[in-house]
Amino acid sequence: MRFLVLSDIHANLTALDAALAAAQGHWEKAVCLGDAVGYGPDPNEVVDRIREISAVTIRGNHDKAGCGIDNADDFNPVARSAAIWTQQQLRPDNTEYLKQLPTGPLQVDGITIVHGAVADEDEYVFAPAQALEGLLESPSPITFFGHTHIQGGFSMRANRVEALHFKPPAGKDFATLTTEKDAQYLLNPGSVGQPRDGDPRAGFAIADLDHNEIEFWRIAYDVTAVQQRMAIAGLPEPLILRLAFGR
Repeated sequence: MRFLVLSDIHANLTALDAALAAAQGHWEKAVCLGDAVGYGPDPNEVVDRIREISAVTIRGNHDKAGCGIDNADDFNPVARSAAIWTQQQLRPDNTEYLKQLPTGPLQVDGITIVHGAVADEDEYVFAPAQALEGLLESPSPITFFGHTHIQGGFSMRANRVEALHFKPPAGKDFATLTTEKDAQYLLNPGSVGQPRDGDPRAGFAIADLDHNEIEFWRIAYDVTAVQQRMAIAGLPEPLILRLAFGR
């Protein structure tokens, strides 16, 4: 089975379509790790696209805020402003779709997907110490998580956790991880719509379980076009500026 692993699209249709174009023909089933909406200018269009490709999707914190399950009181003012705008823009059918999304962890044909941590969908996992619990408790050898917007992850062998970092070699769009049978993995495909690892390109992963290979992709997209739509929508300027820097 070859999975297309998407996360943290954040209402950025241009980035999502660039990722889907690059991945075309390379996957059989799509999964989305949450935060389809929030921050960006295209909430309905992104939810529509996720539904069109029949992605197995779990909810993220911005999905909960965008559909009204959460009130976003714990968001910073910029994120809260975008969440309120998203609530106002979503069509009723897409609001209902987001409300019905399951929480992680969710097992899908041999992998597990979560939004934040295995034990808490809203918890961030940045460091090996934070990853240890999820590596020990996940029901699958390979677990994909999002939320941090940082492509990479963690592996564990003999209870020793190692941080993993990926950068495509020159001339290629992806870096490849070959998984080992005696290891556990907690992997972040990166953010499609708002990377925060210093690389503004859309991030995603393609996992080929039959061949024990996971590709971590970065694809350029028209950031300026997205920024222009955000400005027209009246979204906060810090959200507009950060797209160009991947921060």
